[in-house]
Amino acid sequence: MSDRFLITGGSGFIGSAYVKFLINSTEHEVLNLDKLTYASNQASLEAIDTNKRYRFIQGDILDSALIENIFSEFKPNFVVHLAAESHVDRSIADAGNFVHTNIVGTYALLEASRKYLQELSDEEAQKFKFHHISTDEVFGSLPELGLFSESSPYDPSSPYSASKAASDHLVRSWYRTYGLPTLITNSSNNYGPNQFPEKLIPLTIMNALNEQPITIYGDGKNIRDWLYVSDHIDALYLLLLKGEEGNSYNIGGNNQKTNLEVVEGICNILDEILPRASDSGSFSYSDLITFIPDRPGHDFRYAIDTNKIENHLNWRPKESFASGLRKTVIWYIENQSWVANLTERIKS
Repeated sequence: MSDRFLITGGSGFIGSAYVKFLINSTEHEVLNLDKLTYASNQASLEAIDTNKRYRFIQGDILDSALIENIFSEFKPNFVVHLAAESHVDRSIADAGNFVHTNIVGTYALLEASRKYLQELSDEEAQKFKFHHISTDEVFGSLPELGLFSESSPYDPSSPYSASKAASDHLVRSWYRTYGLPTLITNSSNNYGPNQFPEKLIPLTIMNALNEQPITIYGDGKNIRDWLYVSDHIDALYLLLLKGEEGNSYNIGGNNQKTNLEVVEGICNILDEILPRASDSGSFSYSDLITFIPDRPGHDFRYAIDTNKIENHLNWRPKESFASGLRKTVIWYIENQSWVANLTERIKS
């Protein structure tokens, strides 16, 4: 059966993976609304760009007239809200964009969805759902032991995580106050092909390939749980169809690694498949590792308790960190032009 999906931020890393999944693996129609900021890349969607079930609109979720027209004409059954500013370092340098997009933008989309829901028939309203994609960073930092669960208190440390925490609260309140059928998912760190090269894994790969310093904050012992992007997409789709409205679900990869372990893992893969060499002999990519002063408010550890989604919906990640990381490294080696074109577009 075919449904209509409105995806905000569908040209970004996770968004483009979701759009491609819907077009390639289902019969659903997709409208991708993306502002095309620095982290968006239309090249990620070239393979499905001419598909009759796919439509792209460049626009801002804060453009109320545009959003109203999209709801009126496209009549989505589901809104999947991925549009967001998402890089912690950028939020420290300029928090305003994060407040504007992540908080005010989410409010605007919630309001448009609420008004749209009131116009639907009972049958259409029963199906409609607003799925808000969020992050585990809203929970703050963990010590060496313990896991984030859906009931963990919010304790954000950066302007980015605070803006996502605020948007989560807005979504939850629109469900409780107005009855908007919502779903919130908080995922751990995503990685995989097509990720903007300011994030740790693609940045490390590209710096290594370009013989540039591989920088690591502090002592490299900060821990993150890593989730391969296709596993995340599988979980998002399953939850949209079968998750309980008004609920939140944590999605994690069960792959806790220190930042140093991640970087060294990338270097080891590159040493194996694309060895460095010079006139004086071979060198490891790990020789490029450079430790730099820690960033402000750098959370020590994130780790996700996935029992709720595993027990309720029988979801588990398919990729191990070793298999997912190898696939990712190989993709970036084979698609260096994708990164070069993106970098050149940002500079121009």
